Amino acid sequence: MQEKTRYSDEELEEFRQLVQEKLDAAQKYYDELRSAITNVEGNDVSDTSPTFKVLEEGANTLSKEELGQLAQRQMKFIQHLQAALVRIANKTYGICRETGKLIPKERLRAVPHATLSIEAKEKR
Repeated sequence: MQEKTRYSDEELEEFRQLVQEKLDAAQKYYDELRSAITNVEGNDVSDTSPTFKVLEEGANTLSKEELGQLAQRQMKFIQHLQAALVRIANKTYGICRETGKLIPKERLRAVPHATLSIEAKEKR
């Protein structure tokens, strides 16, 4: 029996839906992080005493830095998911970029933006 070299259109559609769901959720979380960073809700300490405000500014700065790092990481995840959608459209999704073999469906369901098979990942 000949080994498959790519996933069928039906399988690709299943993966497209999975990736799109993850992308929508990731975008929503990213928007929440950005909202928290820019403090859209207006949950500020501007109406409290100056001493309390000085103490809070340090905590706010640290919190915003952490949120910024989370947002950057989330944006990178979003970009990987968007790239996965492009690979699905090009019908190259699920093909390991090092071995050229199909990445198992189980791995793609767990990590839908994967571009390496476990075999290739372990060689790194």
